Amino acid sequence: MTGEAKGWIVHVVDDDLAVCNSLKFALEIEGFCVRIYGSSRELLEAEIPCRGCMIVDYNLPGLNGLDLINELGRRDVRLPSFLITSNPAAHVRRRADDQGVAIIEKPLLGNQLSEAVQDSFSRSRAC
Repeated sequence: MTGEAKGWIVHVVDDDLAVCNSLKFALEIEGFCVRIYGSSRELLEAEIPCRGCMIVDYNLPGLNGLDLINELGRRDVRLPSFLITSNPAAHVRRRADDQGVAIIEKPLLGNQLSEAVQDSFSRSRAC
């Protein structure tokens, strides 16, 4: 059963509109319901349902992706999260690991992202 059938949403946060739109298209083809956000601020101002997961770019203006995920946790929004980035530095990898955030490196190849999303939905419960 896809996330859409369960009412779960994939939240994609990236300041590159082309990346947001391509991820939205690819994930919707897989049957997921997707919301896109162009900035940390845009996501933080949105009402976020407690069913779903986050796909967050590391290099965002303002709060970086890990800071954004940390801020969401401070606000009691704890969804499975995936950090997308190219060539993450060792300190980024350590911090993501400490926060329990999986890193999926760009370029995004094959079905890695959709499989990770599906796996997160199958293992997660609603808030």
